[in-house]
Amino acid sequence: MTQTGRLDWPALMRAGIKGFGLRPDEFWALTPAELNLMLGTSKASAPLLSDGLSALMAAYPDKLKGENDGF
Repeated sequence: MTQTGRLDWPALMRAGIKGFGLRPDEFWALTPAELNLMLGTSKASAPLLSDGLSALMAAYPDKLKGENDGF
């Protein structure tokens, strides 16, 4: 991305088509996540382990406290 937050499509296309040898249809079929992974610019975090999953589940429960299934 550029300083303005917009994607630099010509540079991305050069990297994908010229750098990686992708055909245009292959380049345009990529998701942004796949393109980031190929470019090595992905800011993916470490895998979500049980502690992280527990914290996420506590922060965003499927049900509110005291809510029942309606039975």
